[in-house]
Amino acid sequence: MPDLTAEGGHGAVPTSADVPTEPKAATTRRDWPLYEVFVRGKRGLNHVHVGSLHAPDDEMAVHAARDLYTRRNEGVSIWVVKAVDITASSPDEKDPMFAPSGDKVYRHPTFYEIPEDVPHM
Repeated sequence: MPDLTAEGGHGAVPTSADVPTEPKAATTRRDWPLYEVFVRGKRGLNHVHVGSLHAPDDEMAVHAARDLYTRRNEGVSIWVVKAVDITASSPDEKDPMFAPSGDKVYRHPTFYEIPEDVPHM
């Protein structure tokens, strides 16, 4: 058992050398990972990016996203993704990235006529 003292009226304070006296560095909210939040408004719709938040772990990120971004029952599904795990193309790479599909005419349905009795096409 470590040596204790009640000097100064502060209760039992350890005085032996094996007890650390320096406080551990506390993890602050700034140290928590950044998450990107996506919410699906109704069944059948796509998830839409609605914002970002910091959370200590994945489970807390989902709960915080629910509290922040679906307060008025506007969501049916939430995705949270660590921002460091997202890889995206740059808008500057648009031409080299997407131009090759433009010369593949078989991907575009322009070579046949749509019957008039087919709605919404």
